[in-house]
Amino acid sequence: MIDHVRDLASVRDATERLLTAAAKLDNASVTEPSRLPGWSRGHVLAHLARNADALVNVLDGRPMYASATARDADIERDAPRPLDAQLADLRESAARFGETGAAPADWSRTVELRNGVTDSAARVPFRRWVEVDLHHVDLGIGYELEDLPEEFVTREIDFLAERFGGHKDVPSTALDAGDGRVWTTGGGAEGGPIAVRGPAADLLGWLCGRRDGTGLTVAGGTLPALPPL
Repeated sequence: MIDHVRDLASVRDATERLLTAAAKLDNASVTEPSRLPGWSRGHVLAHLARNADALVNVLDGRPMYASATARDADIERDAPRPLDAQLADLRESAARFGETGAAPADWSRTVELRNGVTDSAARVPFRRWVEVDLHHVDLGIGYELEDLPEEFVTREIDFLAERFGGHKDVPSTALDAGDGRVWTTGGGAEGGPIAVRGPAADLLGWLCGRRDGTGLTVAGGTLPALPPL
């Protein structure tokens, strides 16, 4: 059962972690490359602020973004800003998301995200938590996948394993964190079953495209090439 109230609290905690860490940067380091190809740290911070506003749109029944072009243009516009402007925008947009999340609503309703994707409104806070914590890692400022809360790691692997389940390009694959946590995914492509084993952080890193899988052991075939998220 999704607990959106608890997830909203986790979003607040994750946002505070990010703001505290980012406040130690300076204007020069904001312009430096992040771990995301083609994006500076300023791009990541700008995206996080605009994503908060986009998810307010989702919860209010409006299109998440006016268009893909507008989304990209907003990020490019905001990326070069100095650190204090980035932090203020991130803090204010996070507050707007929190206020919307705190308003009385039917959390069982279906909402529409980008590219026609739909989900329960109750899942939106977790989606925001994913944005905040994974992009904190992407900043490359000392917060790593191993630092993510255990609950977050388990739930995001659950989500991604489900997302790739039955995918036409992914053979049947079993994921084993070596601590009792096991997942299955794929199954839509020939081959397998493939057994992938490693620490949960490395499994998550591979599933979400943050790591290449070199920290994993593979049996029954080669490590599947996952489609982009």
